[in-house]
Amino acid sequence: MKTQTVSTEYAARLAAVNAAGQRVAPTWPLDQLIAVNPLWEMRDQPFPAVAARLEALGRIRCLMPAEYYARLWQRSQIREIDLLAAAAEANAPEDIDTLLRALNHSNKQAHWHNVSDWLDSTRDSQHKMAWRDEITHQISQFCAAFCQQQGHESHNNLYLSWVRQIRVDQGIAILMGEPGLTKAFRELPDDPQALILIALEELGFSTPAQIEAYTHALLLDINGWASWLAFERWQSHLDGGSDDALPQLIAIRLGWELALWRHWQWRHQQASQLLQQQWYGQLPQINSLIESQQQLQKPLWIWQRAAELARQREEQQILLQKPLAASPQPKLQAVFCIDVRSEVMRRAFEAQSSKIQTFGFAGFFGIPLVYTPVGTDLNRPQLPGLLAAGLRASEGGFKAQALAVSRRAQQESNAAWSDFSRGAVTSFSMVEAAGLSYVAKLLRKTFGLSAEAHPVNDMPVTGEWTLWKGEPSLTLVEKTDLVEGILKAMSIKRFASEVLLVGHGSHTTNNPHAAGLDCGACGGQTGAVNVQVLAQLLNNQGVRAALADRGWVIPTSTRFIAALHNTTTDHIQCFGQVSELGTQWLKDATVLAQRERAVGLGLADEAFFNQPEKLDAAIQRRALDWSEVRPEWGLAGNSAFIVAPRQRTRGLNFDGRAFLHDYDSKDDEGFAVLEQIMTAPMIVTHWINMQYNASVTDPLKFGSGNKVLHNVVGGNLGVFEGNGGDLRIGLSQQSLHDGQQWVHEPLRLSVYIQAPQEAIASIISQHDNVRQLVDNQWLYIFHLTDEGVSKQYTASGWQEVRNA
Repeated sequence: MKTQTVSTEYAARLAAVNAAGQRVAPTWPLDQLIAVNPLWEMRDQPFPAVAARLEALGRIRCLMPAEYYARLWQRSQIREIDLLAAAAEANAPEDIDTLLRALNHSNKQAHWHNVSDWLDSTRDSQHKMAWRDEITHQISQFCAAFCQQQGHESHNNLYLSWVRQIRVDQGIAILMGEPGLTKAFRELPDDPQALILIALEELGFSTPAQIEAYTHALLLDINGWASWLAFERWQSHLDGGSDDALPQLIAIRLGWELALWRHWQWRHQQASQLLQQQWYGQLPQINSLIESQQQLQKPLWIWQRAAELARQREEQQILLQKPLAASPQPKLQAVFCIDVRSEVMRRAFEAQSSKIQTFGFAGFFGIPLVYTPVGTDLNRPQLPGLLAAGLRASEGGFKAQALAVSRRAQQESNAAWSDFSRGAVTSFSMVEAAGLSYVAKLLRKTFGLSAEAHPVNDMPVTGEWTLWKGEPSLTLVEKTDLVEGILKAMSIKRFASEVLLVGHGSHTTNNPHAAGLDCGACGGQTGAVNVQVLAQLLNNQGVRAALADRGWVIPTSTRFIAALHNTTTDHIQCFGQVSELGTQWLKDATVLAQRERAVGLGLADEAFFNQPEKLDAAIQRRALDWSEVRPEWGLAGNSAFIVAPRQRTRGLNFDGRAFLHDYDSKDDEGFAVLEQIMTAPMIVTHWINMQYNASVTDPLKFGSGNKVLHNVVGGNLGVFEGNGGDLRIGLSQQSLHDGQQWVHEPLRLSVYIQAPQEAIASIISQHDNVRQLVDNQWLYIFHLTDEGVSKQYTASGWQEVRNA
């Protein structure tokens, strides 16, 4: 019976360790980079509670400093009406002076200290390296080498590989000035579970709540690599697997704690007594520290909410304006990705004529595919990270075989040259061998005279596509089913003679995070493949005939044309012939969009505005300039997601800060389309919003730092800032700050939905992810009508909105 009790106790401790690992959200590799909420795995808790936990355990900020809110107040970006409304929501005293004084209250609340932190508190920081820094560096260097070698294979031997390596590493003891430290590492067990149980026992942990909080704190020390392993876990789960190396990473970090704890008892007995006094003194407080932080942060949450109310007031005032009328007989239609950058382009495009009609739709265009270029082994996801791909696309047609042969030959040539050029010695002789041709290439890149070819996006294609579901290609019925679902979600009622399907991508040079500027809905890729595949399906006469049998009649005069919006330059590339008038409209829209964005790019010179050709040339040079750290602002400033018919928002200026998804509830029987929008695109926009927010509130843990100092790890795993430290995740400083101020305000996403309140509430209640985001204050959902915004959905149901 006693053995069973011990076994149950051990199982509870290991379960608590596993639970800590489950709190870490994934980060995607550089070549598939998408925005993700770094706190996603804690959405089951109120956001303020999560913020307090991260501050207490990892000194991680989810709120801006008090000085930031004070500046918003001084600039009248937060007004008295906003601050009082926020205080009322929080059931706090509605007194301006009290709320202002709260900003002067400094945060001296104690934080949790790991063993290494206590040792650092007595270490000579001017002459000795901090244990926290050395631990992070050592684990990070090991993980970089291990993950690069293992690839995406199972990491079941992660801990064992680490412990075997550190047992023979004599350099750590020398570097840290601690003779004998290697002995402590040599005595660590081979098994990660054994290490975890031994370490928790010796360090005095007993309750699962304490263990979960402590091991979570350890992971926050190496949050970047924890996030990478969470990505591996995410992918495994999408594929039906169960791989999870996070407990092993916890064992590695615990191994350091145990080794230091034992070493101090062996070699520094007097100092060990102080360490034990400090350690055992804080041990019972680990959970109360979180509660204390939550109380301490309450005033700042009022200010954060006031900033959000101020922006919501602006958005709701825009939605009170009368939209522009559109012609009932559109001559040209364009379906854009809902990315906030398309809000500017759609407005500019529609400004050319009332006969132009645009739509907003998820950027993967409803086709859950991976792209496999013929002649390669590449399988590139072209869909949101939330989803598993059900289809595979590759080039088809009689030219595909010749294209495959050509690509294989090119791959062999590139691989040989790449291996030659990467060598430490041969990299010098490579330039000599290339001679003047390589010098010319360097000069062209330096002066922005040539574009760097993308290894996949710039490959030639046949223009014909084959869709596969497993081994067989899609049947006509399967193609028709796919297209019918897409047309239902697009809300197109009447087809023009030309319909553009506009994906988006970007163009930058010398930018490891370039994929992050492409389409997040396409797995960090451009939407070029998706729109070309969909255009081919919609132009297929067999598919059209089958659709007609189901009541979807597409006029024979209608042509679907794939296109790509370059968000860096605002050019739109069409993969088919567009009418002369349509081509002119696109060119004029580019001019308007460039002028609007020129201010944020520092190109608002009068000469540029009066000479569109000069502005266009300047913007293109930025895209080609390999020293340009701010070629575009991406999705900075995003604050709203609007789900409504385009006639509700046409002509309204959201300043490139709103995601616009077209939706007409009158055509949505059973509200199946609304359910798709709220459970997929809305989640994606929330991820984007939270990544930008977190990268601003805590650039160290959730941002990737100064991009000038980035070094790519393992080809695509991520980046180091400099030559080491933790793997950096999130957005770079230059994507968020213009050198003087933040260009992104950290505000939770406001979602405006024009649909029956009962339908919205029903969908929220049926889906845990959506309900948790709403009930736990991760985003806001409002009911939108033709007259404006009337109510907000909360955990208590629909509430009236205060109109300013």
